[in-house]
Order: sequence, then C-alpha cells, then structure tokens
Amino acid sequence: MATQINPGLADELQAYGAADADKCFNCGTCSAVCVHSEEPHVLPRRPIHALQLGLEDKLKGSLEPWMCYYCGECSEQCPKEAEPGETMMGMRRWLTAKYDFSGLSGLFYRSPAWEIIAIVFAAILTAIGFVTFGILHGGSFNVYDGENAFLPAHYVHRFDWGMAIILVVLLGINVLRMWRNVMKGSGAGIGSYLAALPQLPYQFFTQAKYKQCERKRPWAIHLALMLSYVTMLILIMFFLYRMQSGPAIDWRVHAFGYLASIGLIVAVALNIRGRLKKDLPQHQHSHESDWMFLYLLLYVAVTGVLQTALHRTGFDEAANVVYIVHLMGVVPMLVLEVPFGKWAHLAYRPLAVYFARVQVHAEATEAAKAAKAAEAA
Repeated sequence: MATQINPGLADELQAYGAADADKCFNCGTCSAVCVHSEEPHVLPRRPIHALQLGLEDKLKGSLEPWMCYYCGECSEQCPKEAEPGETMMGMRRWLTAKYDFSGLSGLFYRSPAWEIIAIVFAAILTAIGFVTFGILHGGSFNVYDGENAFLPAHYVHRFDWGMAIILVVLLGINVLRMWRNVMKGSGAGIGSYLAALPQLPYQFFTQAKYKQCERKRPWAIHLALMLSYVTMLILIMFFLYRMQSGPAIDWRVHAFGYLASIGLIVAVALNIRGRLKKDLPQHQHSHESDWMFLYLLLYVAVTGVLQTALHRTGFDEAANVVYIVHLMGVVPMLVLEVPFGKWAHLAYRPLAVYFARVQVHAEATEAAKAAKAAEAA
C-alpha cells in the first residue's frame, strides 16, 4: 500500500504548539541526550521526522510523544534551537485531538475561546441544576448535611457516580481509538497484553519513567499533583457521606482529604510559579490549555477547602453557597477537561508505556517461535 503524505501536517501541528519543527535538520542530538530514547522508540527525532515528511498515519500510531516527559534536555542541547521538547508537547495535544471521537479536544486546543465558553456554559448549567434541585426537594439552605440539607450527600453521591459513568464512557471510547491507532498490525496476542499488564498501574501510580529524567523536582511535583487528585477522587466517589458529615472531623477520611488538598494547592502553585518565572525548559512556553488546566484545578481545590472550613465552623448557609460554586468547577473539569483536555494525559501516558511493553513482548514471542521453528526444521 502506498504511503499517504499530508503536506499540510506541519502547518496543522502549529495550531497545537509544534511551531519550530521546520528548524530541525535531524542531527540526532535530541535523541542522544534523551534518557527515554532507545530502540524501538527513538525520540524525539523519529516523530519529528515523521512530522516533517507529512506522515500523518505514522505519527498517529506513534507512542514516542507520550514517552516524552518534557524534561527539556533536548531543547537545551538542540544546536538549531528547534525546541524539540515543545514540539513533542504539541504532538501530544494533536494526538489527544485525533483520539477524541467528539472533536472537542481539537476545538479546545485550537481555540481557547471555545474552551472558556464551554467551561462557563457547563458551570452555569451546574449552578442552575443544583439550586433548582435543592429548592424542589425541599431542603433548607441553612442546613449543609443531614435530612434537611440543601444538597443531601446521598443525592450528590448518585450524581457523582453518574458523572463517573459518563467520564469512563467518554474517555474509554478515546482510549479504544488510541489502541486502534497504535496497536494495529502489531500482532500482539492476549498473552502479551496480560504479561505487560502490571506496567499499567505501576506507571500510573509512580510515574516511574518520569523519574528517570535528570531533574527530579518536576517528577516529584507531578507525582504529588496526580496522587492528590486521585486521592480526592476516591474520597468523593466512595466516602462522600463521611467527607460531608460534620461539623465534627472524622479523621479516618478527613486526614486524607486535607493532605490531598494541600498537595493539590502546593503543586498547582509551584507549577504556576514556574510558568511565570520560566525557570525550566518545560515552562518556557505555555499553551492556553496549560493555564486553563492549572487555574481550574486551583479553583476546585481552594473552593473545596473553603466549603469544608465554613461547614466545620458552623457557617452552613455560606458553606452551601461555596459548595455550589465548587461544583461549578468540578463538573466542567470532569466532563470537559478530563476526557478532552490535559487531564487525559494521566490515561494516555501509562497506556503508552503499557502498549510499548506489549509490542516488545509480542515481538519477543514471535522471535522465539521463529527460532524454535528453525531448530525443528
């Protein structure tokens, strides 16, 4: 089958932040200094070369962009100042859009205005929906938890699970599209998928490949951010009754909630500080989606802490107001940012490492079969 060339691929990627690929003359310096670059995944040189040649299908099936953690070493060493680290970041945005069946990812990445409009619209609908519900079910705006609560925990809990199902469906469809793009023609059998499976939770909860980078501080901040978010998500999904009860503190769950809140706020603050100071290579260029991700996460974390503090100190009416304001950030983040924005990286990165291991195992299995057949012959 003839290879199809997309001559406009480089121009298309520019809208996603990959603006300097034309400066690259494939000297290989970037791959020589990258700790993650090894056969069969040579990065960032190989995907950048595919971009320059307009090999869209090859780039869509590439795992290399997800194996880059943007330590910035390649950008610092590039003799042409081609910013390969930023080009790889642009590729990840582009790939997120290509995996997305809805087209929202591409729309948001290419037009920050549309992303803001979507978030504001979802936030307004959230406020209207919860206020209307609170009024219709007969709750008291002066009561935060218990039978007469304006937003009873058991109803919010059901809403959370409904949101979780929607999120799993939306992100699951995109993950399947990723799998189809990167694994077609690999010949991997079920045995290879099972053999590599431990890598998936290991990479997700440790970000182990990120730790291989020379600079450890970005890895530690990233890990704290991810674990804090996951901890808060688990608490809300499975322990909402205890989290919302009070005003007495249930340290069995609230201790984890406080630690997660501190982790989120500190990690986001450090990332914002880094992007303002531009002290690291990965902070030299900030796409609008990077700021949206940080601001929305900070908004959710701060309003969550404020809502809890008001409830613990007996200001239930104010706590209900802030609770609704908090949910106005939570809902857009879950239904828009997680499946279609930068939060999706939490799924795609460990999956990329997992798929790479599957491919390696499948190739080793085929090689062993061929060797055995040759001996038998």
